[in-house]
Amino acid sequence: MAASPEQARMFAQTFDQMVLNISRAIVGKDDVVRLALTCLLSEGHLLLEDYPGTGKTSLAKALAGTVQGSNARIQFTPDLLPSDVTGVQVYDQRTQQFEFRPGPVFHSIVLADEINRASPKTQSALLEVMEEGRVTVDGVTRPVGSPFMVIATQNPIEQAGTYRLPEAQLDRFLMKTSVGYPDHNATVALLADAATRDRTQALRPVISGQAVAQMAAVADQVHVDPAVLGYVSRLAESSRTHPHVRLGVSVRGCLAYVRCAKTWAIAQGRTFVGPDDVKALALPVLGHRILLRTEAQFDGVTVEQVVGQLLADVVPPVERVA
Repeated sequence: MAASPEQARMFAQTFDQMVLNISRAIVGKDDVVRLALTCLLSEGHLLLEDYPGTGKTSLAKALAGTVQGSNARIQFTPDLLPSDVTGVQVYDQRTQQFEFRPGPVFHSIVLADEINRASPKTQSALLEVMEEGRVTVDGVTRPVGSPFMVIATQNPIEQAGTYRLPEAQLDRFLMKTSVGYPDHNATVALLADAATRDRTQALRPVISGQAVAQMAAVADQVHVDPAVLGYVSRLAESSRTHPHVRLGVSVRGCLAYVRCAKTWAIAQGRTFVGPDDVKALALPVLGHRILLRTEAQFDGVTVEQVVGQLLADVVPPVERVA
């Protein structure tokens, strides 16, 4: 069943209300907020690569407060254990039984701060829960609930002593972006309200967690013309044969691309995906899935340049069919 115009209108209205609510805490970053909400409503996870003090934690808390969910923050360090993420069985002497103490992944929005500072073993503890929405401890599988979203951060500086995320784990993040520093006017507005220590505390939920799942289901019904699907496929194929690229976009990346494009389109009140939606999401969806050759990096080639060249070289479909 295809999404109706009425469903698209209601989706766009609710989406805009969510953006407005989060923007009360994250000033001047509507584009990043829209990407984060698109990621949430596409039932994916977000990777933020940014400098300290740019509002990554506030974004996670504002997102959780907007969808009436709980949030947790995990500070990743070299001594962090997998059980610190997923939870652990603890022996209760009174009942003489083991009882499960859930870890921070049993929250709606989980901020994995500086994820590349933990060991690969601890990083991999997130893989099952990110992919399947459940964790297995001592042979028992437990769902984490819905909605569920991981917002992981990594610092582009101070790389000494960190563990680079492997490509298989990077591919499990639906998007990668950065918050960035606010512009001059937004900075002045923040400074004028410096007495407010935590702007997220004043936020009120806009929708329930159940409504998030319903919106995600509606987004799945957005129409994607075969010509647009072919455009996504050609972009992925071109990324694999690009002379500067060692690892291109996988089929999983293409599926993620289409999911995001559907949500992005209906958030603008449309029941179909157009080439412009694909172009708008190219860098946040494809950027972290493209691995450059070493010699290209030495020559100063960037992923942003490669994605831009892909969009310039691959001809988009001319017509958009609803």
